[in-house]
Amino acid sequence: MGVAEAVVIRDVMAGYGRRTVLHGLSARLPRAGVTAVVGPNGSGKSTLLGVLAGTVRPSRGGIEGGGAGRPGYVVQRDAVSDALPITVRGTVAMGRWALRGPWRRLTAHDWAVVDACLAMVGMSEQAERQLSALSGGQRQRVLLAQGLAQEPDLLLLDEPANGLDLDARRHISEAIDREKERGVTVVHVTHDLAMAMRAEHCLLLDRGRLLAEGPPGDVLSSETLNRAFHDPLGLAR
Repeated sequence: MGVAEAVVIRDVMAGYGRRTVLHGLSARLPRAGVTAVVGPNGSGKSTLLGVLAGTVRPSRGGIEGGGAGRPGYVVQRDAVSDALPITVRGTVAMGRWALRGPWRRLTAHDWAVVDACLAMVGMSEQAERQLSALSGGQRQRVLLAQGLAQEPDLLLLDEPANGLDLDARRHISEAIDREKERGVTVVHVTHDLAMAMRAEHCLLLDRGRLLAEGPPGDVLSSETLNRAFHDPLGLAR
């Protein structure tokens, strides 16, 4: 018996305006596992996450599966403005608003989930600080906690550990492992070869097309990396 599929991507073509980024991409992502999406800059990794999150509408093809609720989508820390006047705890609470709706009060249970997610990423002591006052690594951990607070079946992360220190990377890796053990399907974009190798499944994209799919040890071989990168070691930079 094969691995249960959480998400089936069927012949997806998608992009922005008249610019097509993904060209007939099809893949199968395992349930309750971690899938790493790798490839050169401009290969369509973030666009694929947008399609999975529902923020980018395909012009052809579609997505099947992914769970009953909306995905938890964790953006890169640079996507959040420094001018946003919000506390760390308030930022994570936005993940609960995504579930309950913007005009409903958060319950005691909602706030308990918020505080638990802050603890998971080691940010409880920073709860009342302004998000803009945090370091890059701390901010990324808060955004991860926001995604976790949605209690999604499908968790999507766009380069969650890019440029972070070892402590932040450790918290993020541990949170991903906990979500997988809880039965969540995790898909993360990464340029980090070591992080990609820790996943159960891997997609290698090149110019909007799927170049290889399968276990990271097979997908990230010297042969396939040479087809996508002039310098295979550049993936880990």
